[in-house]
Amino acid sequence: MSTTTTTTTTTTYAITKLAAPEPEHCPGTDSDLAGKADACAGCPNQIICASAPKGPDPDLPAIAARMQGVKHKILVLSGKGGVGKSTFTSMLGWAFAMDAEREVGVMDLDICGPSMPTMMGARGEQIHMSNSGWSPVYVADNLGMMSIGFMLPNEDDAIIWRGAKKSGLIKQFLKDVDWGTLDFLVVDTPPGTSDEHLSVNQYLKQSGIDGAVIVTTPQEVALLDVRKEIDFCKKAGIPILGIVENMSGFVCPSCKGESFIFAPTTGGGKALAEELEIPFLGSVPLDPRIGQSCDYGVSFLDEYPDSPTSKSIMSIIKQIREAVNEPMEEDEEE
Repeated sequence: MSTTTTTTTTTTYAITKLAAPEPEHCPGTDSDLAGKADACAGCPNQIICASAPKGPDPDLPAIAARMQGVKHKILVLSGKGGVGKSTFTSMLGWAFAMDAEREVGVMDLDICGPSMPTMMGARGEQIHMSNSGWSPVYVADNLGMMSIGFMLPNEDDAIIWRGAKKSGLIKQFLKDVDWGTLDFLVVDTPPGTSDEHLSVNQYLKQSGIDGAVIVTTPQEVALLDVRKEIDFCKKAGIPILGIVENMSGFVCPSCKGESFIFAPTTGGGKALAEELEIPFLGSVPLDPRIGQSCDYGVSFLDEYPDSPTSKSIMSIIKQIREAVNEPMEEDEEE
């Protein structure tokens, strides 16, 4: 088994891994009182917190300076793998870039499974460096992207990294990539609520995150993990823009008929949104041509604008833009 030989030059700071949830009055791992305060007595994390490095990350100001040109930062989260999170991210990027007046960036944080280069039609591209930093790979005049997939000597290489090295690469994507002036930066994340999620939230806290789009499928097994992701967002202080129910039905490309593949036994994403009082952005039906478009690296929205799936996605895009105070123009909605 081969591993990537990619190296990073930036000093990395490991995210402290706690043995149990923090107590109600936890002073925080960055505090001088970490592991010493009265609230720390008897906490399973006491020794970990007491020995963790203290003080703010010295690279945070540099990240904030780089992010000054990025107007809106949107995370795509789920908690569950296989719900179409990366596919939705790619379509979100393509949809934002349909407005020629907008500059869009897509950042692929799925470090162990970087699929975005293929989905965005940039497979085989490489990162170039300049005096201003790493240059994003542009798949359209106003749509750039960054992924570890561009850094692998062989696209089949496994990336076998621990958390600190993952955090170091995420920091470089935010600090060293010359994103320039962007209207939207869409961040694709892996499943779960661990290293990558903690790192991107920590590094962007100073410059601000507009919110997260939570992607799920109708089955209860997916909703269980999505509930955990929603809880993570609340604890991390990340606003939730809304829930998207992906693969909510199947649309036949020939007859346009729709049938349900994954039955929403407990009401699906819409019922979850109502229960937790989170906006429900809409349902996206399956269309087999989505997979084909991702395999060929083209925009499904451009290729099949009349598909019910495209219309559902554009309706969701409209709501996301309204949520970040960037409403679509009337000619964009047509």
